[in-house]
Amino acid sequence: MNSALELKDILDAQSRIDGLVNRTPVLKSSQLNTWLGHTIYFKAEGFQKIGAFKARGASNAIAWLLEQHYEPKHFVANSSGNHAQAVAWASKRFNISSTIYMPDYASEIKIQATKAYGAEVVLCDTRQQADALVKQASEVHNTFWIPPYNHEQVICGQGTAALEALHTTGHVDAVFAPCGGGGLLSGTLVATRGISTTTQVIGAEPLLGNDAAESLRKNAIQRLTEAPKTLADGAMTLSVGPITFNYLKQLDDFYEITEEDMVYWTQWLTHLLKIRVEPTSALAMAGAYQWLKKQKKKTSVLIILSGANIDQKTTRKIWETDYLREAPTLSS
Repeated sequence: MNSALELKDILDAQSRIDGLVNRTPVLKSSQLNTWLGHTIYFKAEGFQKIGAFKARGASNAIAWLLEQHYEPKHFVANSSGNHAQAVAWASKRFNISSTIYMPDYASEIKIQATKAYGAEVVLCDTRQQADALVKQASEVHNTFWIPPYNHEQVICGQGTAALEALHTTGHVDAVFAPCGGGGLLSGTLVATRGISTTTQVIGAEPLLGNDAAESLRKNAIQRLTEAPKTLADGAMTLSVGPITFNYLKQLDDFYEITEEDMVYWTQWLTHLLKIRVEPTSALAMAGAYQWLKKQKKKTSVLIILSGANIDQKTTRKIWETDYLREAPTLSS
């Protein structure tokens, strides 16, 4: 595809991966809605295969390649976590081998899970090394590289999460999603705008890894020199991609989230929804909270909770400080 993605492309992806991935639930917290005075829906991708939305993009990309009569014999990918698991899992579903290049600082539970799904895992000293090795490996005949975000069919797969959710919720005033490389946010934008041109689409990323925000400010892709030191391991990318950047420029707003605010909402969403919530997922809620502060009338919003894979080390850091003593409120 050379033209801009449309709703039809997301619908095609939905048909392609139907039966491969889960249709995840949309949750609400009546207590949170009472406290904030708005209606908030949560698309809980922690209930997805491999525990994150990434299963959608990986399985769609592989199914599309086969549909186009390519003959993949081996898949390679580079990832710090959930995409690694997704490609390993999806490759196994299609009985095709895979090698995943991961930085050695990646979440231990995600490294372990990637191996358990049957992939060969190559640990690298840096994300830059992983990126270089996967590019080299992809040059082997009938070996295909499935990028974590900068690929149209990966984007289409990720967009099915918002598509499903909006068919459940009906019209909402805004949709929020976290941003790492921008694949989920790009797919969410295409799906949402295809359904409702009046619904805002808004992104959020860690302030400590704000390459996307800097890129939007400067209207040119900005690349971090090293992996950001954030608890949001799903948003530790060094830069967005040229494909995703074109969609990010169409967003209605974008928020940079402090570690404190991200952890605050990780704790509260875990408590209120009674589910596991990755810090990366909480970025979207933290962004929605800032947006809701500016609204003059009651609104309805959809939050894409991207995943639920958290290792012990991250869990300890999340709960070092008790934020549950301070209940959410929009009043200053």
